[in-house]
Amino acid sequence: MNEELLSVLDHLEREKGIKREILIAAVEQALVSAVRKDLGTETENIEVKLNPESGEIQVVVDGKKVTSGKFGRIAAQTAKQVIIQKIREAERDVIYEEFRKKVDTLTNGLVHRFERGNIIVDLGKTEAVLPKTEQSPKETYRQGERIRVYILDVRSTPKGPYIVLSRRNSGLVKRMFELEVPEIFEGIVEIKSIAREAGERTKIAVYSKDEKIDCVGACVGMRGSRVKNIVRELRGEKIDIIRWNKDPQEYISGALSPAKVLEMEIASEKKKAKALVADDQLSLAIGKRGQNVRLACKLTGWDIDIKSSKKPEEKKAAPSDLTALDGVGKKSQEALAEAGFKTIKQIAQAKISDLTEAKGIGKKKAEKIIAQAKELSEKTK
Repeated sequence: MNEELLSVLDHLEREKGIKREILIAAVEQALVSAVRKDLGTETENIEVKLNPESGEIQVVVDGKKVTSGKFGRIAAQTAKQVIIQKIREAERDVIYEEFRKKVDTLTNGLVHRFERGNIIVDLGKTEAVLPKTEQSPKETYRQGERIRVYILDVRSTPKGPYIVLSRRNSGLVKRMFELEVPEIFEGIVEIKSIAREAGERTKIAVYSKDEKIDCVGACVGMRGSRVKNIVRELRGEKIDIIRWNKDPQEYISGALSPAKVLEMEIASEKKKAKALVADDQLSLAIGKRGQNVRLACKLTGWDIDIKSSKKPEEKKAAPSDLTALDGVGKKSQEALAEAGFKTIKQIAQAKISDLTEAKGIGKKKAEKIIAQAKELSEKTK
């Protein structure tokens, strides 16, 4: 029996990765409970020692040695249950420690089932959850499908480790580039910043520590092979690879690609930039629903304002001739001038009571010409 017990412990150590000392401690604790139940004693002075070499079990109660033959069927069953429980707890601890070290890395799993929008992923030794909030909005999966995920968080709970995965976090893209680009993995090319809107577009800023190596070219790969693999994994998400530059003007100009920047004004103390682009580049610089400039702001950490280089049409001067107002003839114009109202702008800013002081201008007429004056003034702004 002792040899069989040691064989079981060896098997559990190999298969489950649980340290032998933990297993032996679990057996000893289980046998303490079993002895107490079998003997019907409340004494706390029970000691159990399991010899890890021979498998011999020594039980001492109140200083007296008790032979193993005294353990009844109930005691054995109790020991078995407690051992199973302790092994499960130890196994959960092993899994927690293993995956805690894998936070901020990639792993592969199988889509196991769907629960209220969340995806439960089978990682082999345990299950993990891909919450709806961490899923890429344009991706769908089928049960049994293999999936590559980013380990976002690992928490210890009474039911075991709770592992949170992500397909939305920018860390997913960063780790993919490290796998695809040897220069990044080796530390020659450095990822300085990433801005991502999952399923739509990612901007990544890279820098080469070796002048002989083109950081952008290394990330793109021969004929785009490296970046294409990542785009394929991200289900067609667009990726802009930007060359990082310590000069904010150069960096921001690159971040706004594919748009071309003509001029730029920098306010370093406020980290604000005003970029001037050609009129036909304006929509490209801003992007669909403002996405391009929004990602550029996240990537660089600067507040970027986009302006068109097209000169705005000169504002039309407000007509000074009051006869442009309906119902104002020469006599009315002279009367208004005498009252101090010589331009349409002045009338637009006047009160009805002020205008009625002019000869021949009643309340209704004053209301009418003030409304007209305001309308003309708005058009010329």
